[in-house]
Amino acid sequence: MTDRIYLDWNATAPLRPDAREAMLAALAAVGNPSSVHAEGRAARRLIEEARAKVAALVGAEPRNVVFTSGGTEANVLALSPSPRIRKLLVSAVEHPSVLAGGRFPAGAVERVPVTADGRIDLAALRGRLAASAESVMVSLMLANNETGVVQPVSEAAALVHAAGGLLHVDAVQAAGRIPCDVNALGADLVTVSGHKLGAPKGIGALIRRDAALDLADPLIRGGGQERGQRAGTENVAGIAGFGAAAAAALAGLSAARARLAKLRDRLEAGLAAASPEVVVLGAGAERVPNTTLFATAGIKAETAIIALDLAGVAVSSGAACSSGKVQPSHVLAAMGVPPELAQGAIRVSLGPSTAESEVDGFIAAWINVSQALLKVRRGIAA
Repeated sequence: MTDRIYLDWNATAPLRPDAREAMLAALAAVGNPSSVHAEGRAARRLIEEARAKVAALVGAEPRNVVFTSGGTEANVLALSPSPRIRKLLVSAVEHPSVLAGGRFPAGAVERVPVTADGRIDLAALRGRLAASAESVMVSLMLANNETGVVQPVSEAAALVHAAGGLLHVDAVQAAGRIPCDVNALGADLVTVSGHKLGAPKGIGALIRRDAALDLADPLIRGGGQERGQRAGTENVAGIAGFGAAAAAALAGLSAARARLAKLRDRLEAGLAAASPEVVVLGAGAERVPNTTLFATAGIKAETAIIALDLAGVAVSSGAACSSGKVQPSHVLAAMGVPPELAQGAIRVSLGPSTAESEVDGFIAAWINVSQALLKVRRGIAA
């Protein structure tokens, strides 16, 4: 079997060697981290060391990190009403776990439109905040999972705080790829997911900027783990892997960011040279350096992805996929992308170990696949 080309890092990143090593060491630790004996204290030490590393990734204090099962759980924990906050505003391009509103009632959730380049309409946000008779929470992702577009989070934070509200930032696709300092962003709450960084699947975190900010009632009640914010014996191995991956991502951030930007430019230049009709979606806005979402009129993404997979290349559709069923992309619909173009959107996402040869291999595979699909389409039309 020939080597495959994996270009779907936004879906999940391969496990980092550092994370694997940390997990194996943690799996050998027998103690329950809530126990007071030496074995328990050793397990607790692994958790707290990882907590400090995850906190450093976003410039937060370790005590403000609550470990969860992943980004979705962290989002739901964050998006919870309180006596002061009874309304939630979300951008129209958020992850489904945010669009669902967490624990806010459906009638208390409103979507804020985005511009054609996929960035939140700050004027619309300002208007919604001014029109609200009550304090609100706003949830705005830092980087979009489909287009890679970076949102104007610090500008939004200024508007939200001036209106007496709170800002939650889903940084799942941004952490480890661009700087994500909670203080620079002005985010009150930040969500991070381990498996996007090269940690194992099934571990994430909700992080507060200020310890004085009280979280809502826990989603999982029971013991006093995670300072009373999430009951249940901690996933020590997953947390240890998360910490190691976070430290490695932070240490290599600057170099990886520059290298990935060059690879993405190489990819997009190759696509343009091979297929002048290719449209890169969100290209007019700032994007994370590893993501390209493109489409060609007349080519359906679902068919192209299967053909690419058979050619040994793993990429994703710009549409949401659940249980193998491809649905129209709410992100592209919110951006006003015509349906005939949106249905062909293909996402290529790179990672620290992606090589130039893999990018070139994808371009070659795309040329073959797209030409074959367009030929079939023209034959059908004839």
